Amino acid sequence: MMELKPIKKEEDYDRMLAWVDEQFDKMPAPESPEGNTLQIVLLLIKAYEDEHYVIPLPDPIEAIKLKMNEKGLKSKDLVEWVGSKSYVSALLNRKKPLTLKLAKLFHEKLGIPAQVLLG
Repeated sequence: MMELKPIKKEEDYDRMLAWVDEQFDKMPAPESPEGNTLQIVLLLIKAYEDEHYVIPLPDPIEAIKLKMNEKGLKSKDLVEWVGSKSYVSALLNRKKPLTLKLAKLFHEKLGIPAQVLLG
């Protein structure tokens, strides 16, 4: 049985990861005692990772460009949302700021998480 306690050291983290691997092989039922323990251990692992392995948010302009690429959009396709081709170009080249209004628009139109655009 896994001892449930906060993860404080990398060794504890590694031990819990190994234990989780073993449990996945056993495939415990989610509502069984083993399944409940597995869920708690996964929460402990996530808490440790959130504190020690922070993943930085992507650059907002790069996120916009990536979504444009995914959706097959060109700069000219953003003109109707933003206003002018020159403003779109200046925005994508970091010559103009990404305003709150534009961040909201890109969030709605391209599905980019607000935290990325406002980060």
